[in-house]
Amino acid sequence: MHPFLDRHAPDVLGLLNGFDRLRLRGSLRRIANGHGMGTFLTEQHVLLKDFGEYVDHVTAEVKRATEAVATAAGRPVVYLPRPSEDKEARARELARRDGVTSGLIAVFKSVEVGWSFELHRDRATRQIEVVPALRKCLHYYHYQLHPTLGFCHLRLQSWFPFTVQVCLNGREWLARQLDAAGLGYRRRENCFVWLEDVAATQQLSDAQLRTAWAPLLNRLVAAANPAHAAVFAAAPLHYYWSVEQSEWASDILFRDARRLDALYPALVGYAMTQLGSREVMRFLGRRVPTVGIDGHFKGEAVSDLVARPEGVRVKHRVNGNGVKMYNKHGSVLRVETVINEARDLKVYRPKEGEPQGPKAWRYLRKGIADTQRRAALSQQANARYLEALAAVTEPTSLGTVSAPLCRRVWFHGQPARPLNPLAPEDAALLAAVARGEFVITGCRNRDLRRLLFPTGGDADLTRRRAAVVTRKLRLLRAHGLIRKVSHTHRYVVTAKGRIGLTALLAAQHVDIATLTHAA
Repeated sequence: MHPFLDRHAPDVLGLLNGFDRLRLRGSLRRIANGHGMGTFLTEQHVLLKDFGEYVDHVTAEVKRATEAVATAAGRPVVYLPRPSEDKEARARELARRDGVTSGLIAVFKSVEVGWSFELHRDRATRQIEVVPALRKCLHYYHYQLHPTLGFCHLRLQSWFPFTVQVCLNGREWLARQLDAAGLGYRRRENCFVWLEDVAATQQLSDAQLRTAWAPLLNRLVAAANPAHAAVFAAAPLHYYWSVEQSEWASDILFRDARRLDALYPALVGYAMTQLGSREVMRFLGRRVPTVGIDGHFKGEAVSDLVARPEGVRVKHRVNGNGVKMYNKHGSVLRVETVINEARDLKVYRPKEGEPQGPKAWRYLRKGIADTQRRAALSQQANARYLEALAAVTEPTSLGTVSAPLCRRVWFHGQPARPLNPLAPEDAALLAAVARGEFVITGCRNRDLRRLLFPTGGDADLTRRRAAVVTRKLRLLRAHGLIRKVSHTHRYVVTAKGRIGLTALLAAQHVDIATLTHAA
């Protein structure tokens, strides 16, 4: 069992892992750049002087076809003058008002900025060429209650290159799976607060990863844009699908809200003070104190599972990726990994285009081919974060935890000095490796240099600092606080390290009176 679940087993119903929000992008890669678009026009026998007339004609066909989908279904096509309007809320309201339980809810259209093309004269060659450009154009949002996916939507750009986005929710999808399997559940928005069979539900959630994504998504596009096949009849083009953003959630279902309310302030206090988060508590609209959380939190965190606000959220992020924690609907503790920048993560695979070639650690692709690896990395990040939270209520005494760290040890046949957690230099090192943003992929030498030596320097100084950090990393490895990720330059905190770092960092932030009372 996971350390957090083991620690709080009497209070917990179970753990559910799976995708929360997924935003997938469909691209016609052949015409996604200026050269490809120019080649396509040549194949269609379209002269550049006729470029504007041709693309306007094709766009008009797409608009007529996509609006005809709504007309045939008897659903409205609504123009939104403000692109920032909450389309999801409006779609849900329309579904409630009109009693829509399946199929298309509405089609919204709005003028938004998107990548398209324009003609450009190259001064050097004095030739006219097609180049990508940001332009305002009409976008269509098809909101529907899909029989398999539940509430979702597709966004279609009405100009070349007709990029599409599909947004769906894994929990909506899972609810449909549970209905089909005849398993009971209680749900609040995108969160399950009770499950009849947690293990069976987890199996259904895992089955989402084995989805044949391309056929499923292509069917959604064909339904929303029937003109696609006719537009590209002479030169068929198919969408390449990638994951622009994913949110992988680990929900711990507590038996009732009171048990989570009693625990959550300590988790938030630990995350904000020991994991290096600089996020403010959005729900309370106030800064986080040095120790613990704002005293008004208990009064504001209502236990009403229907009307309860979002709750206190802690988020750690780096380069567009992040881990966040918040309480959902009173009785659910959610830890969620968000991946926006896939290239910051690694996957063991051959080169693209060489499926039988040698494998190596390469960057995680956005393409749907790496969806399972994305899920695995996200799950590992959530597990490490929950492992850190488990240490908050660790019953082991501080002396027991710190004693081994304060002794000399041997590592690969070489001695390593004792750690002094109260010394400024060692304390800064421990705080740096424990930061929350390193939960996803671990930290590197360069990451710690940026934290331990915030001021810049010349190349020689940088090399000397890198050597210093290398010795510090070796020291932490010798004491078993971190381990090296194979075939990478990254280091992650071990289970032993989480307990030790939590205890030592907490002791640095607590006052003498509190320590005396605890003793």
